[in-house]
Amino acid sequence: MSLERVYLDYNATSPLLPVAREAMVAALDLIGNPSSIHAEGRMARRALETSRASVAALMGVRVRDVVFTSGGTEAANLLLTPSLGDGGLPLERLFVCAGEHACVLQGHRFTAAQVEVVPMTAEGTIDLTALSAMLAAAAPARVMLALQAANNETGVVQPVREASDIVHAAGGLVVCDAVQAAGRIDISPEKLGADAVFMSAHKIGGPKGVAALAFANTRLHIGQALVRGGGQERGVRAGTENVAAIAAFGAAAEWALSYRETEMERLAGLRNALEAKVGAAFPDVVVFGRGAERLAQTSSLAVPGVPAETLLIALDLGGVAVSSGSACSSGKVQPSHVLAAMGIDLDLAKGALRVSFGWASSEKDVQVFCETFEKSVRNIRARQMRSAA
Repeated sequence: MSLERVYLDYNATSPLLPVAREAMVAALDLIGNPSSIHAEGRMARRALETSRASVAALMGVRVRDVVFTSGGTEAANLLLTPSLGDGGLPLERLFVCAGEHACVLQGHRFTAAQVEVVPMTAEGTIDLTALSAMLAAAAPARVMLALQAANNETGVVQPVREASDIVHAAGGLVVCDAVQAAGRIDISPEKLGADAVFMSAHKIGGPKGVAALAFANTRLHIGQALVRGGGQERGVRAGTENVAAIAAFGAAAEWALSYRETEMERLAGLRNALEAKVGAAFPDVVVFGRGAERLAQTSSLAVPGVPAETLLIALDLGGVAVSSGSACSSGKVQPSHVLAAMGIDLDLAKGALRVSFGWASSEKDVQVFCETFEKSVRNIRARQMRSAA
């Protein structure tokens, strides 16, 4: 009899929502190219634009300001460029928060000499005092700030509005990675204050390989596209759109917006129950970012002395899928740069696990995780004691 699996790694990717699967299958039968003017092309275009409207509603922007890409990484590549313009002076520096996802930390079309890292606080948020000082030191150079809406490892919600106000007062622009936050909190321009935002479908129950960026500033434009050709997506991203994936994306976005509040309340209950059960079994457990506002579905924790790599293997063999942090590190288990930026001791950081919930998560999943986690940790500690004897 095969082992029943428990999947708790939604921050890496979400299982496909049934409504997204249905939309994708239906769109696969649309034979037209959405750029064609005949009836078949218009049907494909209608599906594309219907989904664009659903994604725009989730992002809180105008429909025409949404651009589809192949993923969050491509969206970051497009937006992190000195040529991103709003009619003001050219951008000369890129500030990135120390806890950003790897796709943002690369800096993309800014040179290495143009990129500066803004430190984080011990709670896992961007250090706004340091940001203000760095902007003052960089003047009169015009700066772009890249800042997540919420951290992908700890779930800590970032003060994007406050950071945006500071950067805008200095004449700069803000690009927000809302990949983890979309569908979980309000990522609209009115809430965040960012000039451009991007998100990814597979984090909210859509398919992998499709994402969207959106401009909040109506004057904002990308000076030079990365993928040039036929002029699709208003010339920002050429190439025939993946209509089936975008249709599924739109269905997932509509579902996420409809159930955002009730789902986050439910998932917060699951997360809190998990942390309480683990804390009761291991009073020395550390939950990272616990004192800050966090996304409801994310828990990053460590039991001192228990390495994440060993624990991940034990949990996997026990039928439980979690991660040690970002899934975008070629499968490597390594100390988190996010926790390092928070000043977490290296030995403790080496034990960090990330547990993340989503639409199919249940109380049974929490129960199975906690039982498997407790058994695994006790077995690892027993082996450590035998080896030390």
